[in-house]
Amino acid sequence: MQPKIEIYTWSRSPFCIRAKSLLDRKGVEYSEYCIDGDEAARSKMAERAGKRSLPQIFVDNKHIGGCDDLHALDRTGELDSLLAKA
Repeated sequence: MQPKIEIYTWSRSPFCIRAKSLLDRKGVEYSEYCIDGDEAARSKMAERAGKRSLPQIFVDNKHIGGCDDLHALDRTGELDSLLAKA
């Protein structure tokens, strides 16, 4: 069973698109919360993540960070370990 993956996005953000593209290439399912223009949702996300920038990614409720953080985990091989947890 794959871990629960959540990503908060803005639909036209190139960073959000890039992060989702990496997750898609990994073949994992994720819940996307597109918060375009929804300030209340963004505030709630910021409270959870500690940041207001997008995207913000969580794996099993653990904050992973944004697009650059996700790609850094992929470069070191740590992302595959996180995504393969049973």
